[in-house]
Amino acid sequence: AGVKEEKFNVLDLAEYTKNRPWWRKVFAPNSGSSAEKYNVATQLLIGGVTGWCTGFIFQKVGKLAATAVGGGFFLLQIANHTGYIKVDWKLVERDVNKAKQQLKFHSSGNKMSPEVKSKVDEVIIFLKKNVILTGGFAGGFLLGMAS
Repeated sequence: AGVKEEKFNVLDLAEYTKNRPWWRKVFAPNSGSSAEKYNVATQLLIGGVTGWCTGFIFQKVGKLAATAVGGGFFLLQIANHTGYIKVDWKLVERDVNKAKQQLKFHSSGNKMSPEVKSKVDEVIIFLKKNVILTGGFAGGFLLGMAS
């Protein structure tokens, strides 16, 4: 009877990965740490550059946020002083005390939810596997904040 033969192609993974572009190798999902892929100098460079960029942006956004909050507070004080708005300071004090009590209540338990604990564990495992990259990032971040 009519039996069909099926043909299978064999894929050599070593040759396949050699022919892939560099960005696919860098950004491809990898279960191992980056320490297994790159030498120490490359890890420090990648960590340092990304840390510097993050620190620089963090510094600029922080200055902008501080200016906005300070300017808003300043405008509210001027509006209060000139009589455009009236602030009920007793109500403000009562709300602040209520917020303090809630913070004390929530911080007394000091228990993390399972979701947060699992994410923290993932971050700790990543940091342990990529100590050199993390160190480069931390140094670059501090340099970015300083520049």
